[in-house]
Amino acid sequence: MTTVKPANAPAPAAAATVSDDRHGAALRFADADRAPETSLRSLLRDSGIQAGRLLLRWRRDPYTIVQAVVYPAVMLLMLWAVLGISITNATGVDSIYGTTPLMTLVGAMFGSIASGLALRRERDEGLLARFWVLPMHRAAGLVSRLLAEAVRIVVTTALIVSVGFALGFRFDQGLLPGIMMLCIPLLFGIGFATLVTALAVNSSKVPLVELLSLTTSFLLFFNSGFVPTSAYPTWMQGFVANQPMSCAIDAMRGLTLGGPVAEPLIKALAWSLGAIVLFAWPAIRGYRRAAGNRS
Repeated sequence: MTTVKPANAPAPAAAATVSDDRHGAALRFADADRAPETSLRSLLRDSGIQAGRLLLRWRRDPYTIVQAVVYPAVMLLMLWAVLGISITNATGVDSIYGTTPLMTLVGAMFGSIASGLALRRERDEGLLARFWVLPMHRAAGLVSRLLAEAVRIVVTTALIVSVGFALGFRFDQGLLPGIMMLCIPLLFGIGFATLVTALAVNSSKVPLVELLSLTTSFLLFFNSGFVPTSAYPTWMQGFVANQPMSCAIDAMRGLTLGGPVAEPLIKALAWSLGAIVLFAWPAIRGYRRAAGNRS
């Protein structure tokens, strides 16, 4: 059970401690009179505290670890062992340059889905409402989640790319394009995490996050990471080429192996930034409602 323990200080706006007994996390927020709750300093401080809590919680949650790291890494190994040579021989392009970017996106997306389910549990258990009454910046709850998501995505991407390197993946276009390639899953994942957060805090009885997981699984099998777009039936090529995962994969392939970069990169940025812009306000409004502020 999650408990709130006010500090034994005489001041009415004294520091407060929130403990999450199930995960062994205890958060202590500084006295409110040190900085206004609406200040940038409070936002940075409180977001850092909350992000640390989320990272600790995810690290101790086997479901999140499996979804974000184990599953994509195992899938990458399976695709390379079962289909890699056949796809490479059929297309003339080393398949690892498609499947490694694909799995970095899968890690970002599936990890966000797992954290979205955890967010919904926190809402149902009343933890979000408990945080809302503490002397902390109102935006820290959402900012900290996106910050924690960014850290998780960077770590997951590095681990999956390391597995890809063991299987033959390389930065053939140089270090700078390689670094740019690593940034694409980060931006893509932040856009997807914004979508997941909006669904998690706004869904009550309809399992929107679970339905999104099914949609993600569908996109997993219809993108340019397995085989080039030209290998799909003609009537499917337009969908495959322009769906968000394919745009990001094509941009990452171009930055590592070589090939077109500008067009798929612009499309990937449009999908990612579009998701952030479109779902930011529903996420903010839904979070306020979930935390008990219905004004």
